[in-house]
Amino acid sequence: MNTEGPPLQPDYRRRALDVFIHVGLVVLLATACLAILRPFLPLIAWGVVIAIAAYPAYKKLRLWLRGRGKLAAVLCTLAFLAVLIVPAILLTQTMIGGVEELTSHLKDGSLRIPAPPDRIETWPLIGMPLHSAWNMAATNLTGLLKNLGPELKPVVSWLFSASAGLGLTVLQFVLSIVVAGVILANSEGGAAISRSLANRLFGAQGPEFEELASSTIRSVVNGIIGVAVIQTIAAAVGFLVAGLPGAGFWTLLFLIAAILQAGGIVLIPAVIYVFAIASTTKAVLFLLWCIVVGLMDNVLKPLLLGRGVAVPIVVIFLGAIGGFLSVGIIGLFIGAVILSVGYKLFLAWLEGPTAAGQDI
Repeated sequence: MNTEGPPLQPDYRRRALDVFIHVGLVVLLATACLAILRPFLPLIAWGVVIAIAAYPAYKKLRLWLRGRGKLAAVLCTLAFLAVLIVPAILLTQTMIGGVEELTSHLKDGSLRIPAPPDRIETWPLIGMPLHSAWNMAATNLTGLLKNLGPELKPVVSWLFSASAGLGLTVLQFVLSIVVAGVILANSEGGAAISRSLANRLFGAQGPEFEELASSTIRSVVNGIIGVAVIQTIAAAVGFLVAGLPGAGFWTLLFLIAAILQAGGIVLIPAVIYVFAIASTTKAVLFLLWCIVVGLMDNVLKPLLLGRGVAVPIVVIFLGAIGGFLSVGIIGLFIGAVILSVGYKLFLAWLEGPTAAGQDI
């Protein structure tokens, strides 16, 4: 008995070959497009994120300007550039001034470090090593620098590379803000493309997933970036009042750590330094202020993170942090959006194949 099926007709073979060639050409074209756009993908991604986060404010400004969308987009772009560039310039001037002053003191030998207070020796665990290192720096700074030279070289190299990377990051954000302004100026066309893409991907649930993506990005901006900025402002006030040297640099470190959900790591050495140089009353007040700053996210994050999003807060938080650890700071948004969409798709799958097939 012959169990083999009938041989493929030449027409079927020709059609299969045509489909294979067409699919291959589409894949090749998509790969070429991605290769060409690859240098611009971070700028485009950040531009889209900034535009989505700023769109509610842009709509209000456009309404206030009686529908002049181009002017509203230009004003939003200028405002974002001012918010980015002015602090960057002030921080750069502070760091350059500090480095120049330190260099001049080292050259003329006028750099003096005060002797450590005796009470540092009574601190548990770190008291004696800290007092010994501080005392050596106060009595023989040159010898200490020579002894620590091999250990300091990698640190200095890292600082220079980090400074260069910070400059490139600022430039990238400037260009991304310009891209965001262009997207806002053409928001109607962008919304139509976004709606069509969502409908092609998710069918009848396209508008729901489109709104989910935009609300998730705004939630991350408010709940992670926004809370980190609020904490940083409060921490900067504490640094300035406590008289911490290089308060601008401390503020920058705290902002980065707060975005990484680790702001307390920066506050610990600041508190130790204030306890070492200031009076007990001032140090205790600074410690209490740092505790308030560190606990701010426990109050603000539930209020801002996940607000207006139809997924649990924990899904957004895990997606944001996991995305950051995987692909960098842009992953805060990409990870949150992907995990939120995946969560909704999982719920649709749990509802049953019939419901999922009708909705998606």
